Amino acid sequence: MLLTGVAMAQTAAATTPAVDADAASEAMWTGVGYYVLLFLLLSIVVGIIGKILKVYDLTLQIQGKEAMNWNRIMGIIFVIFLIVGFYGAYWEFTNQATMHLPEAASAHGVKIDDMFMVTFGITVIVFFITQFLLFGFAFKYSGSNKRKAYFYPHNNTIEKIWTVIPAIVLTILVITGFFTWTTVTNTAEVKGDINIDITGHQFAWEIRYPGPDGILGKKNYKLTTGINKVGVDYSDKNSFDDLVADTIVLPVGKSIRLNIQAQDVIHSVYMPHFRVQINAVPGLPTYFKFVPTITTAAMKAETDNPKFEYLLYCNKICGASHYSMQKVVRVVSYGEYLDWLSHQKPYLSDQLKKELKMVVDTLPTIPETPKKLALNN
Repeated sequence: MLLTGVAMAQTAAATTPAVDADAASEAMWTGVGYYVLLFLLLSIVVGIIGKILKVYDLTLQIQGKEAMNWNRIMGIIFVIFLIVGFYGAYWEFTNQATMHLPEAASAHGVKIDDMFMVTFGITVIVFFITQFLLFGFAFKYSGSNKRKAYFYPHNNTIEKIWTVIPAIVLTILVITGFFTWTTVTNTAEVKGDINIDITGHQFAWEIRYPGPDGILGKKNYKLTTGINKVGVDYSDKNSFDDLVADTIVLPVGKSIRLNIQAQDVIHSVYMPHFRVQINAVPGLPTYFKFVPTITTAAMKAETDNPKFEYLLYCNKICGASHYSMQKVVRVVSYGEYLDWLSHQKPYLSDQLKKELKMVVDTLPTIPETPKKLALNN
């Protein structure tokens, strides 16, 4: 719950306009201050009650009466704490249940959610059992002058039970998680993958698609300029038909491979609906492969939100304008994808042609350059 809550909270923060950022921050710290003061007040009240009881206990002893049974009192407090704690857990489940990730819209996302729910279910069961036994035993077996504690140093059977059972459960979870994770991180490029280049910098994402040849051209950071923003290397003939896009459009049911890099600081590609998150690291290419399963149109109908859009966020606090690193991600049918792709502009713009004119004219290893340039006009 904590992880998913943090994830959604970060998503909400990312979608907050710049104008509301200060107000949201002020509201957050106002809330924190309120609970800190409430905790301090409660601590003072508990301290005062403790002192009153202590004075009352001393008064009883002075009068020759039986002193208060503090062991019993502590046992009762444990029971109260157990009941209040269980209610708090119930309240969290019922009132904070909406603070979770949205419906998974990718094939591997469903597996991750299933794995999470199994782990969460086991954790909840163990939590309630152990807390009930812990506080229940503290109440039932609180100190008493009527009985003597029995020294029970060791029991092999009990040792085997609480060692073997958790070991078996954890082994199953780890093995299941391992196979799920190897499926998720299978980023090896295969024929049929749609390769998309995502480059992060402060504070934007640059998106590049392969052209008709289906192959992304190489990049070289030394070639980065104001016009050649991601440093596309035109000594690679596959670069000449690459396309630039402002929106990430994905065909439903197709294998998508994201090729991710950063130019300045560490960013993080985060698409919560697809359960996609991986760091964009300067000088270290990273990859993520997934299959989208729900189109944007279908999700709009399902959420009854005509303005719904999948979004790409940066999930690293990378600077003052971190919140602005967003891109719309649209999932469409394969036919719609091909139609959209045919309308995208070539990365090799007229300005970039002028910048590279001398280089292009003197590249002996690319005899097809004039033809490629003509196709992009």
